[in-house]
Amino acid sequence: MLRHKLLVTAAIAAAISFQAPAFAQEDKVVAKVGALEITQSELDLAVQNLDPQLAQLPDEQKKVAALSGAIDVKLLASGALAEGIDKTEDFKKRMSYIGDRELHNAYFRKHVVEATTDAEVKARYDKEIAALPKQEEVKAAHILVKTEDEAKAIIAKLDKGEDFAKLAKENSQDSNKDDGGDLGWFGPGRMVPEFEEVAFGLEKGAYTKTPVKTQFGFHVIKVEDKRDAPPPALEQVQDQVKQLVMRDKYVAILEKAKAEQKVDITDEALKKGYEDVGKMQDGAADPTAAPDAAPAAKP
Repeated sequence: MLRHKLLVTAAIAAAISFQAPAFAQEDKVVAKVGALEITQSELDLAVQNLDPQLAQLPDEQKKVAALSGAIDVKLLASGALAEGIDKTEDFKKRMSYIGDRELHNAYFRKHVVEATTDAEVKARYDKEIAALPKQEEVKAAHILVKTEDEAKAIIAKLDKGEDFAKLAKENSQDSNKDDGGDLGWFGPGRMVPEFEEVAFGLEKGAYTKTPVKTQFGFHVIKVEDKRDAPPPALEQVQDQVKQLVMRDKYVAILEKAKAEQKVDITDEALKKGYEDVGKMQDGAADPTAAPDAAPAAKP
């Protein structure tokens, strides 16, 4: 469900951005601004929430940048306190909202981020991999020449038993000629259509009996081997799989909370809009599909 996936993405980002540091038993004061103090824990939080550009600085420079920002905050906070801004209704409302948001993030960290185990990620990986459709790959080589007659002459030599790799080194116009025309393993969508159609139609060990014309010239193709494409290793997709596990945990928590607590939207227009958006997004296509195939390559 798209809405839930967008929600969990935002929640994960928020939970990570506002992770509380592991506070030491003694939270030492690192700076004072008038009557206000900046503690080590506050500085740690300031470091974690630096602007992305500043977050790329070396550690010591990050601490200085964070401290500078924290001092700026305390300077104006001191002025706000002196003016009684903290007593205004607008400020109280903002602090109430921020408090709820931080409680949401803390709950999310505890019951989703920290509750997600390596075993759950591995189990989800196994489930997703098992559900993947099999996709054939071929290991092929080719000889690329400029004219059809050249390609026919090469095929005639192959029919007489001459070595494909040797002919590729002697005749091919492609940069892989020194490798015997080897193209390695490739799946659908990686080669130009005319080349791909023929390559996937050949049996293992067979070569084309007629030249194959593409925008690059004329090809003689040999299929060395065929296989089902191996799935990505867990290490390659672990972060994405973990996101799926956390998404499901988050959705389950939200559904349970909605079942236990009534959500009542009193504004009729907002209520209808909320329900319509929910229906539209819940029925949307799954955005976690496999990435687009690589652009057609020159074979």
